[in-house]
Amino acid sequence: MQRKIFFFILCLATALAFVACGEKTPTPEAEGPPREQAAAPTPIDQSTVGSITGKVSFQGAKPKPARIMMDQDPVCVQKHGGQAVFAEDGMVNDNGTLPNVFVYIKSGAEKYTFATPSTPAELDQDGCMYKPHVLGVMVGQTLSILTKDPTTHNIHPMPKDNREWNMSQAPNAAPLEQKFSRPEIMIPVKCNQHPWMKAYIGVTKNPFYAVTGRDGTFTITGLPPGDYTIEAWTATFGTQEQKVTVGPKESKTLDFTFKGA
Repeated sequence: MQRKIFFFILCLATALAFVACGEKTPTPEAEGPPREQAAAPTPIDQSTVGSITGKVSFQGAKPKPARIMMDQDPVCVQKHGGQAVFAEDGMVNDNGTLPNVFVYIKSGAEKYTFATPSTPAELDQDGCMYKPHVLGVMVGQTLSILTKDPTTHNIHPMPKDNREWNMSQAPNAAPLEQKFSRPEIMIPVKCNQHPWMKAYIGVTKNPFYAVTGRDGTFTITGLPPGDYTIEAWTATFGTQEQKVTVGPKESKTLDFTFKGA
């Protein structure tokens, strides 16, 4: 009898020990190291900042635009009312300039720290096309993905230095919100539902970037005086770099020219 009681107590004690281990409060080490606090923005004397304005031109035979066939999804076709839709990669403006060129400060601003914008950047889906085709965000800034289409999309960025993610968005769904934790030029974005959909996201540590539009021009403002390397990125024609010195209150002009075949 005593042996049975002893055995019962031993089993009970063992069971309680397992329960205690399972309910153990996690230590800070188990939860992972504490997050580093963001550095305070570097004070910049706004009375001394300058700007860079320029144009991105194209020389050579203008590429023939590639027509997009959306027949696999009648909703996409209907959104365009039967009109032809063309890919934006390789597009040349009527005035001989390039749209969708990401122009940014590649180096020269490393000594500064900038506040993360509180306003989200937006990537919309309209007519089964990403709008804008090229955009910039800062590290840690919220990217809000919207949709105006009555069909399901699948947003799939394919970064090399950031976390890859792949999310579906149904019609009338709430905006999707994501962030990128590391700088990266550029992150291609596709839609697994509609393979012709493409976008590119430039993630930077500073706010000094711009994207050319229908006139091929760009403007970067708020630059502290200093020496900078500026890069112009295109999805089709490669990249170019130029160095520039911006003095106090100085406005510099910097043009780029890409050549076709």
